[in-house]
Parts: sequence; C-alpha cells; structure tokens
Amino acid sequence: MCSRYHIDDGTAKEIEILIRQTEETLHQNTAAALRQICSTDIHPADKAPVLAAENGGISCIWLRWGFPMQPGQGKGLVFNARCESAAEKNLFREGIRHRRIVVPATAFYEWNRQKTKYIFQKESRKTLFMAGCCRHYGDDERFVILTTAANSSMRPVHDRMPLLLDEAEVKEWILDNERTDSLLRKIPCPLNRSTDYEQLSFF
Repeated sequence: MCSRYHIDDGTAKEIEILIRQTEETLHQNTAAALRQICSTDIHPADKAPVLAAENGGISCIWLRWGFPMQPGQGKGLVFNARCESAAEKNLFREGIRHRRIVVPATAFYEWNRQKTKYIFQKESRKTLFMAGCCRHYGDDERFVILTTAANSSMRPVHDRMPLLLDEAEVKEWILDNERTDSLLRKIPCPLNRSTDYEQLSFF
C-alpha cells in the first residue's frame, strides 16, 4: 500500500541525472517539469512528477494521482494497483501494456495497526523509483502506483509496499514491453525504516 510519499530538490536532481543518461538533451517540457519540484508530501488526488515515454525516450511530466471510482462504486480514488493482478484487470490492463510510468520519491510513509507512522527510504536518501501506470480520463491523464508483497523491511508494518525499481530498470519498465512481466514479479530492495522519534536499523 502507498497513500503518501515525499519529493524534494534531491528527487529533481536524480531525475535529471537519470534522464540525461538516455537523452542527448533535456527537452524543454522536462526542464519545466523539474523546476516545479519542491519539498512536499504527495497525497492521492495531487499532481506529481512522473517519468513517462516520449518519442522513444523518457521525459518528466506532471500527472494526477488516482483513478476515479467506476460508476456504481461510490466516490473516492483508486490510487494503488496490485502488481500480481493489474495486467488482467480492465481498469489497469491498457496502462500496464502501453502506458507504464515511474513515480520518483525521496521516501514513502506507512502506518501500522497502532497508527504509528513509519518512513521508508533508501540508504543515504537516494531516490526511490516506484512502478506505476496511467490512463486518460477525458483531457486528463492520471496514474496509480503498483504494489507488491512486503519485503523484510516492510513486513513488520504492512503486508504491501510499492513495487520499487532499480535505477537501471527504470528505462526498461517504461520502454521495454519484453521486461514487463519479469519486473512485475521482482522483490523490492531493502529499505531504511524509521519513525519521527527513532531511527531503526537497515534491513
């Protein structure tokens, strides 16, 4: 599960470094998107920067987080999709096949059953790359974050977590259809887990 995450200036810098590894020049729209990034928490329904395919390469664009509920299902948003079944579900199938994106973050948050808030991030606060997909709703385009079974870092707090990609897998997830199935089955890397009042060990 992922219902809130954080971005900051470091996120923007690492996005730029990653894109420059695949693009000869930083396109104007990507540069403008990067300039919008500041230190903030991202909630469902917020707009956020994501990495997406553009003309055979990767660009940074801002999309809104969460798909509207289907007719008859009430109000609210669908903001996560289970990686084990997303490719078979009508709501996510086309996005998994044709519109895969990556959601960069400095950290994400999760709460246990006692409502204790935990912060999950990579060692040295390196950027997390969360797999996702998107789809159009009229003139708007929205995204969801894919989740997978919790790894050892996450399991004491929650049984689900974002599907995290290594930096080298970002381009493959976005552009290479042949890698989709295997990346949907990957186990996320270990994370540093902490609370606002204590720092826990690296798992």
